[in-house]
Amino acid sequence: MDKEPLLPYSSPRITSILSSLPEGDEISVSLPLTPVQIKDRLIFGSSSNEASQLLVSPVIAPFDRSNGRFPASQHPSKPAFHRCKTAPAIGFVNELGLPCVPSDPKPQPPSQSIVYHAAIFLAVYLSLGVLVYWFERDSFLASETNPVVDAIYFCIVTMCTIGYGDIIPNSPATKLFSILFVLVGFGFIDILLSGMVSYVLDLQENHLLQAVKQRGLRSGNANSGPKSYFIDVKKGRMRIRMKVGLALGVVVICIGIGVGVMRFVERLSWLDSLYFSVMSVTTVGYGDRAFKSLSGRIFASVWLLVSTLAVARAFLYLAEARVDKRQRRMAKWVLEHGMTVSEFLAADIDNNGSVSKSEYVIYKLKEMGKVSEKDIQQVCSTFERIDTGNCGKISLADLRENRLRL
Repeated sequence: MDKEPLLPYSSPRITSILSSLPEGDEISVSLPLTPVQIKDRLIFGSSSNEASQLLVSPVIAPFDRSNGRFPASQHPSKPAFHRCKTAPAIGFVNELGLPCVPSDPKPQPPSQSIVYHAAIFLAVYLSLGVLVYWFERDSFLASETNPVVDAIYFCIVTMCTIGYGDIIPNSPATKLFSILFVLVGFGFIDILLSGMVSYVLDLQENHLLQAVKQRGLRSGNANSGPKSYFIDVKKGRMRIRMKVGLALGVVVICIGIGVGVMRFVERLSWLDSLYFSVMSVTTVGYGDRAFKSLSGRIFASVWLLVSTLAVARAFLYLAEARVDKRQRRMAKWVLEHGMTVSEFLAADIDNNGSVSKSEYVIYKLKEMGKVSEKDIQQVCSTFERIDTGNCGKISLADLRENRLRL
C-alpha cells in the first residue's frame, strides 16, 4: 500500500532578539517613569529639553559583561526636577482661577511698627498730661520743682500705678482728669509699651539665636557648646530659664541703679535707698518716700517706666517657666504611659475596632493639652467644607468648586 507522502517538516527556529553589545562596555536602557516622577511631571511640568531627555533619550550606564549587571556605585540616578513658571500644570491651575497664595495675609507677630506706635501714643499721652497740669497746676497739691518736669513725673507715676502721694489732685476737675488718665494709661498705653518690650526682646532673641547658629555652622555642630544650654536651636527659641535669668538680671540692675541715684542724689541712707528702690520698681509706693529734687524727678521719669515694665516681664516669665515645667512633665508622662482598653476605645475616632497612627497622634496631643476637642472639631468642619465631594480627600476640583461657591 502506497503511503501518503509526508508533509515536509521544518524544525522551528528561534529568532534571537538579542543584539550584540556595543563597544566600550556600554548599554542603552530606557528607564520607565516612576509614579513619583509622573506626579512631579503633572505638578511642575517640564521643558521640551527635559521631556526629550527623560522620555526619548536612553540612559547610558556602564555595563559589566562578566555578571551582566550595572555597577551599584554607578547606577543611573534619579533626574532632578525644577519648578518652572511656564510649566503646563501651573498654567492649568491658573486657568482654574485657584490662588497660589492665600488672599488674606497670615497674622504676624509684633513688628517694628509697634515701636513707632508706642512712641507716638506715649508722646501724645504725656503731652496731654503736661498741658492739663500746666493750666491746672494751682489745683494740685505738690512740692514744686519745675512745672514741666513735675507734670511728666506726675504722669509717669500715675501711669505706673505707684502713687507716691507727693503730687495729688485737689479739685473735682483734676480728680476727674486723673481717673480718666490712669484708666487710659494703665490699659491702652501699657499694652502698647508691653508690645514694644516684647518686640525688642524677641529681636534680641533672634540675634542671639542667629549668632549661635553661625557659630555652630563654623564648628560643625549647632547644638554643641555651653550656649545650647540656654538656646534651643531646634525649636528656634530661647529657653525659658534664659528668659527668666535675663529678666531678673534687668530687675537687679534697675534696683541697683535706683539705689545709687537715691543715695547720692536724694541723700538717703543705703537701707532707705534700697527700700525706696524696691518699693518703686514693684509699684507699691507707700508714700513715705518720694523724689523731691529736680534731678531726681527727671531720673524717675525714665527709670520708673523702664523698671516697672522689667519687673512685670520678669514675673510673666516666672509664670511661663512654671507652666512650661508642668507641660514638660505632663508630656513626659503621656509619652511613657501605655494605652489601656478605655483609652483605646477613646482613641478610636471612627469606631472601626483599630487605632490608626493619625488617631493615636490626635489622642496623645489631646492628653498633652496641645489641642482640645473644640480645636479638632473646628479643623474637621473646615475640611468638610472644602471637601465638596465628601470623599475624605481634597482635590483641585474641590478647591475650584469651593472657590466658586464663595
